[in-house]
Amino acid sequence: MTSIAASPGMSGTASALRRLYFVRFAFAIVWALVMFTTAANLGPLAVTLLVLYPLFDVAAAVVDARASRTTGSPALLYVNVAVSLVTAIGVAIACASGIPAVLRVWGAWAIVAGLVQLIVGVTRRTMGGQWPMIISGAISVLAGTFFIVGASAPGPTLANAAGYAIPGGIFFLISALRLGRAAKGD
Repeated sequence: MTSIAASPGMSGTASALRRLYFVRFAFAIVWALVMFTTAANLGPLAVTLLVLYPLFDVAAAVVDARASRTTGSPALLYVNVAVSLVTAIGVAIACASGIPAVLRVWGAWAIVAGLVQLIVGVTRRTMGGQWPMIISGAISVLAGTFFIVGASAPGPTLANAAGYAIPGGIFFLISALRLGRAAKGD
């Protein structure tokens, strides 16, 4: 079996992304588990969690952008930062209007962030470990559409938002594991 040695910049980026993806996995799983405990209503804990998730995405995108400077333009990651900041504000405002409003904002964010994730994953294909990110981005677009449509259904719940984080976290874990080879420079 032959392997292609990664450039020092690419292996450094892969290593940084691998660490970030492990953190994103852990955060998503813990967030979802806590969110499930409060998904029936918009109490203070649910509101805090709903605003925290896109803010965490902002921090992760900033870390990703800094790590990725040597392997390409981080412009789309900065788009994600802006979109996630707007989402955190939008979710905070939507919480005053109820779960359907929150699901609409959450859905719009899932669509835009999913598109960004998909495109970034496609541009990083040569690094390895990006197919899970591409698939996750596509699923996010579909999930966002379902959030928006589901907001009009009788008795919407935040459980779907909590459930949305789990597959995303799993995809980050798979990608982190697959990036191990690229991070070592193999």
